[in-house]
Formats: sequence, structure tokens, C-alpha cells
Amino acid sequence: MGLVPFAGELEQLLPPDIPCREQCIAGAARHLDMIVETNRQFNLTRIVNPREAAIKHVVDSVLPWRLFEDADRVADAGSGAGFPGIPLALVLPQTRFILLESTQKKARFIESVVQTLELPNVEVYPVRAEEWLGANSVAIVTARAVAPLHRAAALFAPALRKGARVLLYKGPDAATEIAEAAPETAKRQLKLSVLERYELPESMGTRTIVEMKRAR
Repeated sequence: MGLVPFAGELEQLLPPDIPCREQCIAGAARHLDMIVETNRQFNLTRIVNPREAAIKHVVDSVLPWRLFEDADRVADAGSGAGFPGIPLALVLPQTRFILLESTQKKARFIESVVQTLELPNVEVYPVRAEEWLGANSVAIVTARAVAPLHRAAALFAPALRKGARVLLYKGPDAATEIAEAAPETAKRQLKLSVLERYELPESMGTRTIVEMKRAR
């Protein structure tokens, strides 16, 4: 599969006000192309239909870009095939992104994407997110396919102790998850709140961005 389907889809789907839009289209199309190639050897993602991949991987990753634009360093915990870290790094070249992925094959794949796209603002570490976050500090930690919020509270406690905010990409039932996590978050003196909700194009789902931070 060539670059044409992905680039064409992204040209249609990405909002006009996305920063560095042309670089994002070119880079994200190449990234998706590499996923299709690599999926032949091992499974990175189930979603390879061009339009669905463009929406569920790239558009989903970058729509809340404004929440990240003032951060100097952002850690993407459990980056998988590189989402949301790589698309965000394409639209926010002034922000440094640290992609944390403990599955060695996946970490090697994202490293190859970073080299191919020549992204100077991205580092990849093949480690468990909680280990790295326990020893390093960032302004924001983000994650897309992460544990339920009651488990995420324990996972991201080290980062929160160092003053980070955690922004989690969750589904439409985030309010239920926040309520279920209340005992755990109260115990750890954390506060959960919904920062943003958006609909993915073509009825491909509702996204909720949940912020986790230390209660004052």
C-alpha cells in the first residue's frame, strides 16, 4: 500500500487549524504506512483500513493538541505503535515527547518511525512507564490505551508526586470510571476531572480527555 490513501484521508479529515498541518499529514501517512508493513510480521494494531486508521489513530491523537502546547516535556506512557505521541510530536515540534513502551518489538518499531520521520523532539525508551516516571519528571503524562482510572491512579502516582499532570484519552463512559475510581483517588489525594470531550468523525466514537492531578 502506498502513501496515497493515508495522505488523502488525512488531508480530508484533519481540521484546518492544526499546527504544522502539512508536516503532520506527510509524517502521519508514513507512520501509518510503516504500521501496515510491520503488521505483516507481527500485530501492532487491528485497525488498518485507511480511513478508520486515519481517524482512530491520527485524528484522535491530535484533536486535543491545545492541551499539550505549553508543556516542555510530555511522556506518552505505553505508546504502543506510537499513539498519541508521534502525531502530537508532528504538530508540536517545540515540545519534547518521551515515548515509553515496555514491549521490545513495539519500542523498536517506534524507534524506527522516529528515525524515518527524523523527529528531533522524540525519544523512545523500552521500559515500563511507572519505572521511568519514578526516576524522571515531565510536565504532562499522557496515555491512550491505559488501565481503568482506579488502576491508573496507582500507575501514575510517581509522576504526580513530581508535579506532573496526567491527561488520559478515555471513552464516552469516563464519568462512570471517575465515580468508580473515587475511593482510590481519595485515598491518594488525587483529583480527576473531564477537560474535553469530542466526537470522532463519521461516528467512530466519543473521546473524553480526563485530567488526573494532585488535590490541593
